[in-house]
Amino acid sequence: MVPGMNRKEEIGRAVSRRAREITPFLVMDILERAKELERGGEHIIHLEIGEPDFPTPQAVTDAACRALAEGETHYTHSQGLLDLREVLCRHYLEKYGVKLTPEQFIVTSGTSPAMVLIFAGLLDPGDEVLLTDPHYACYPNMLRLVEAVPRYVQVREEDGFQFRPGELGPYLTPRTKAMIINSPSNPAGTLLSREDLAALAELGPYIVSDEIYHGLVYEGKEHTILEFTDRALVINGFSKLYAMTGWRLGYLIAPPDFVRPLQKLMQNFFISANPFVQRAGIAALTQAGPEIEQMRATYDARRRFLLEGLERLGFHIPVTPTGAFYVLVNARHLSPDSYALAFDILERAKVGVTPGIDFGAGGEGFLRLSYANSLENLGEALRRLEKYLADCRA
Repeated sequence: MVPGMNRKEEIGRAVSRRAREITPFLVMDILERAKELERGGEHIIHLEIGEPDFPTPQAVTDAACRALAEGETHYTHSQGLLDLREVLCRHYLEKYGVKLTPEQFIVTSGTSPAMVLIFAGLLDPGDEVLLTDPHYACYPNMLRLVEAVPRYVQVREEDGFQFRPGELGPYLTPRTKAMIINSPSNPAGTLLSREDLAALAELGPYIVSDEIYHGLVYEGKEHTILEFTDRALVINGFSKLYAMTGWRLGYLIAPPDFVRPLQKLMQNFFISANPFVQRAGIAALTQAGPEIEQMRATYDARRRFLLEGLERLGFHIPVTPTGAFYVLVNARHLSPDSYALAFDILERAKVGVTPGIDFGAGGEGFLRLSYANSLENLGEALRRLEKYLADCRA
């Protein structure tokens, strides 16, 4: 121990600044308290977690089991199996009309490593990155890891919490290297229009497009940023659409000049994604279509049911969420402190919801509800929330 310093002070000094300053993922605070209540015998309805409640399609599981039985348990090419990258090329050509080469893909163990690779390969210390406020909770921490500077753009509820391209001029500086877009978005479940994507592509900075919720769209059509510009890097994966969160399989798409630098980062930090999981990814893309469509239709029915119920309870939602499996509702009439409100709802109504502050200062006063749960549970959650609101009024 350092002379004159107690143990707590010594540990505090030893831990790195970046580890000390990283913000917690607040949804986990809610989940962990919910689990405590469940261990005590309470019945909690989980609307806080953004995770599919469906099993992974059988063809996907079967493909992984076959690969394991055949001994596919060793390193692959650092960019991933060529077979998987070729299937991904066909997918982007058929779905979006975008022609890519297998060399532009790097397969990763989930989308978080893809983000780390992209931000490390694109950004130098001090580079600025525009992102909406609210935004996916982990973006700022990923940026700070590479010492980039997140610049928050306040976005409006009436715009579905998405960028207005014409208003970004004042945010663009000589240090602006990139902007992050997320469509369909977490936490709001809204999409950027084709016109807005084209306008964003004209602004100049690189665009990092998080497309993890593509395929989970119920009205309109999602577009990849690659339809509009090649000055873009895409994050995507299998977790959400294919109910494969625990499989940890993602990928990035990069312009040709970025591929070798990103590959070197992949080689050093992650080596390669699991080979049998990559085989499962091929099966997901080529065999799971009917099950995925059934899941999507079920999510849509849940979405409509939850939206109708929330409106009935007095929550006004100016822009209908048409993608992912989230609804972000304004609850400022109940409390300006979304963290305290989420815990109060959990303790008194036994419904888990995510506080909007988890998604940045622009989310304060809002609550995110996930409809990745059964209609039966959604109905019970609405009944509990109705009683909670009545008790608050009383």
